[in-house]
Amino acid sequence: MKIIVCLKQVPETNNVTIDPITHNLDRRGLAGVMNPFDKHAIELALSLKDTADTDVTITLLTMGPDDYADSLHKGLAMGADEGVLLSDRAFAGADTLATGYVLAQAIKKIGNADLILFGRQAVDADTGQVGPIVAEFLHQPQITYAANLRLSGPNEVTAERLLEDTKQTLVAQLPAVVSVRSELNTPRYPTPRQIQLSFAKPLTVWHHDDLELDDQRLGQAGSPTIVTKVYAPAPVKRELTPLTGTPREAASQLITALKDRQLI
Repeated sequence: MKIIVCLKQVPETNNVTIDPITHNLDRRGLAGVMNPFDKHAIELALSLKDTADTDVTITLLTMGPDDYADSLHKGLAMGADEGVLLSDRAFAGADTLATGYVLAQAIKKIGNADLILFGRQAVDADTGQVGPIVAEFLHQPQITYAANLRLSGPNEVTAERLLEDTKQTLVAQLPAVVSVRSELNTPRYPTPRQIQLSFAKPLTVWHHDDLELDDQRLGQAGSPTIVTKVYAPAPVKRELTPLTGTPREAASQLITALKDRQLI
């Protein structure tokens, strides 16, 4: 069985700036860390490997500058088998659609993936779109927001999908794409020995010419998303109204105040 976990490196700090022309995050010079949600996807892959009756290979995949290899090494230290970094200036400025396209082409080149995992979203953009986009490019079934997942057959997974006010149990035939929630598990910490050994594991860098790509789908040219404005919400004015008198009188005042605000 082959599992591919797609991950992203995100800024380590909240002190990010916005490019005044593109209105995108300016990541230059910012230290990065692995997206926290992606650690849960890696942990799921490792758990499936630990309990599987067959051999399981876990490949980590990310797209970004050369320093994104740091996040791949952290995933390799957790227990993944190999990493692939997609790095090229042609990929710069990609939105979720362009990113999903390049990842899907890389997954096709890796080949024979049974299960493709994502964290539910990246903490720097919070879109949760890349996993479903990859699934559409690959023409594979997808499950999002999985809070539980197990292999329920030779070519089948069963997942519990946790939504705001309900739970769904879904069955998907493999190969499939799944994005996972943080409630799924607790990611393991690598030991110093595992960290040391991670640097001996295969880490491949693919550039533009290593993949079969349509240049019209790459980078900013292939990104239909237009960010018109990025701003901090205006502060909300809050006021405190004391409730006086007996408990009955205070309750009456509260009900009146809620009715005045059309909250009840």
